Amino acid sequence: MTEMTRRHSGGDNSGMMFSSAKHFAWLSIAAAFITILLKALAWWLTGSIGLLSDALESLVNLAGAMMALAMISLAEQPADEAHAYGHGKAEYFSAGFEGLLILAAAVAIALGAVERLRNAQPLEQAWLGLTVSAIASVLNLATALTLLSAGRKYRSLTLEADARHLLTDVWTSAGVIAAVGAVSLTHWLWLDPVIALLVAANIIRTGWTLTRRAIQGLMDQSLPAAEYAKITAILDSYRSEGLDYHALRTRESGARRFVSVHILMPGAWTILRGHEYVERLEAEIRAALPQTTVITHFEPFEDPASHIDQGLDR
Repeated sequence: MTEMTRRHSGGDNSGMMFSSAKHFAWLSIAAAFITILLKALAWWLTGSIGLLSDALESLVNLAGAMMALAMISLAEQPADEAHAYGHGKAEYFSAGFEGLLILAAAVAIALGAVERLRNAQPLEQAWLGLTVSAIASVLNLATALTLLSAGRKYRSLTLEADARHLLTDVWTSAGVIAAVGAVSLTHWLWLDPVIALLVAANIIRTGWTLTRRAIQGLMDQSLPAAEYAKITAILDSYRSEGLDYHALRTRESGARRFVSVHILMPGAWTILRGHEYVERLEAEIRAALPQTTVITHFEPFEDPASHIDQGLDR
C-alpha cells in the first residue's frame, strides 16, 4: 500500500501567543509579591493561624507564578529537530509543580492548625488585620479573573492553573476573614484553627486537581468531548461525498492540538482528487479548532490492508 501521509498545522502564531502569555505571568508574580506582604502584615497584626495559612498559600502562588514564567518561556521555543512537535508540554510541568506546592502548603497549614488547637491563643488587632487581608483578597480576585480570561484566550493551562489557584485563594481568604471576625466577636478561639484545617482540605483538593490535569496532559489524553465531537461532525459530513474514516486520534500539547486520521476513498480516484478532498477537510478542522496540527493518511476502500491498519504500530 502506497502511503500518502500529509501534515498541516495551519498558520502558527505561537510566538506572539506566548509572548503575550508571559506578560500575564509577570502580572501574577507582581500580584503574588504584593499579596504576600499584605497577608504577612495581617498575620503579624493578629497572630491568627488562619491568616498565616493564607500567607503561606500566597508563597505557593509566587513559586507557581515563577515556575509558570519559566515554563511559558520554554514552551514558546519553536520546534526543532530534537522536538519536532514543539515544546508545548512544558506547561504541564508548571501545572504539576504548582499542584505539588499546593499540597505541601496544605500539610504545613494543617500541622500549624493542629498545634494551635492544642494551644489556643487570643487574636490581636483583629479588625485591622482583616482589613489588610481583605485588600489582598480583592487584588487576588482581580488578578485571577484576568489570568483566567488570558488562559482561555491563549489556551494556556499554566495561566489557567494560576487563575484557579488564585480563585481558590480568594474563597479561602473569605473563609479565614469570616473565622477571624467570628473569633473576635465570640472569643471562641477554636474557630481559628478549625477554619485553617478546612482551608488545608480545600487546598488539597485544588492541588490534586491541578496535578491530575498535568498528568493527563503528559499522558496524551484525547481532546475534550466537545472538541472531539466537532472533529467527528466534520468527518461524518464527508461520507455523503464518498469518503469514510477510521483510526481517529487526538491529543493536546499545551496550547496546540494534534489530530491524526485515516481517510478511506475509492481506489479509482486520482491522487489529485483525493488530495483536494483532504485539503478541504483539514482546513475545516483547523477552522473549527484553531492551533491544530492535522495529520491525514488516505487509502483505498478496496485494499484489505486499509481496514486492518488502525493499531498504533501499524
